[in-house]
Amino acid sequence: MSVETDHGGKGKALQICVIGSEMVAGMGDPRGVGWVGRLAAQSTDDPLPQFYPLAVYAETTAQLAARWKDEATRRFQAGFRHRLVVAPGIADLTEGVTLARSRLHLADVLDEALKARIPSIVVGPAPGPTHLAPRIEELSMAFADVAARRGIGYVDTFTPLFPHEQWNDDLATGDGVHPGQAGYGLIAWLVLHSGWHAWLGLTPVGRRTV
Repeated sequence: MSVETDHGGKGKALQICVIGSEMVAGMGDPRGVGWVGRLAAQSTDDPLPQFYPLAVYAETTAQLAARWKDEATRRFQAGFRHRLVVAPGIADLTEGVTLARSRLHLADVLDEALKARIPSIVVGPAPGPTHLAPRIEELSMAFADVAARRGIGYVDTFTPLFPHEQWNDDLATGDGVHPGQAGYGLIAWLVLHSGWHAWLGLTPVGRRTV
């Protein structure tokens, strides 16, 4: 089936695929909600949006680029409005993928989504192990540039979270790579305050009239 999206259709339900690393699935969150679940709770509408977290542990951008369209196609159905959230992790840094290749793989995903007329945004990698911080920052900046060149929204999670005391405490009490409940709440907050509801065409929770 085609994954070409319908830009109109007020009243049609949203189908939102969130594809990326294990953090898309909320790994490390004792509540099992993660940032995607928190976004879903703040993205209510009638009909209710459908969220599909499509996570793979320690996935490189090459692996993400190879699978995203097939997995999205399996979930996007005719008669719905479609959205794609791309949330790559930091596996490229540990798997020897060059920065140029990381850029290229993300560009391939975004270009394919544009061609298929699927509105997309990118949620960048969050801070992780301290020794990788400079490279994560470089990767985040590269991803931001790839998105900006295509007029696609980018949520920088690294810059605000790297010095954030609550984020760092959360990492320290866990495995040093994945946050817990507080950390995922911070990521969700950043996404929500980066034009999330406007991008979806929804009214923020708490601002609706009855």
